[in-house]
Amino acid sequence: MTDDNILTVRTEKTPNPNSLKYHLGKLLIPGGSANFPTAETAEGRSPLAQRMFAISGVAGVFIGSDFFTITREEGRTWEELNEGIAPALENFLESGDSVLTGKKAADAPLIEDTDVDPKVVAEIQQLLDEKVRPAVAQDGGDIIYRGFKDGVVYLEMYGACAGCPSSTVTLKQGVESMLRHYCPTVQSVEAV
Repeated sequence: MTDDNILTVRTEKTPNPNSLKYHLGKLLIPGGSANFPTAETAEGRSPLAQRMFAISGVAGVFIGSDFFTITREEGRTWEELNEGIAPALENFLESGDSVLTGKKAADAPLIEDTDVDPKVVAEIQQLLDEKVRPAVAQDGGDIIYRGFKDGVVYLEMYGACAGCPSSTVTLKQGVESMLRHYCPTVQSVEAV
């Protein structure tokens, strides 16, 4: 890389001790995110994630708008993983490859919510997009709406949030409380 193209990568701890956020300060995915819980899910979909999975000890890759989060295998140290991540990231950036290629992997099936007022669903999704997802992204993850049925909002956690010891507290005390406050038809929140 030339001096004009020097990129500073800042690592940030997440609430999940097995996930580390790599903030690039460079747009990777405009307006979205991509989750790769296994190497197989990255094949033909993300050259960046494929390069990260080539590093021994990487268990998952989540890509946000201007960061990516690596989840390590149990028992691996960040020191040993970072020895491989730095050159793999540099090689990826120098290659000029796109972060995402190919077809998007199919989303998890939605919980059937056809009996629900579309205005209520839109309100829930707006609250998630405006109040929850930015905070979750700060912790190296994402939270995706998967449906609403019988007063229960179903959400899926990605990145550092998936498997995080505090994710249940985040869902119940944070997200559920906020949704119930602004949207009285919400009774609870469940992870899928």
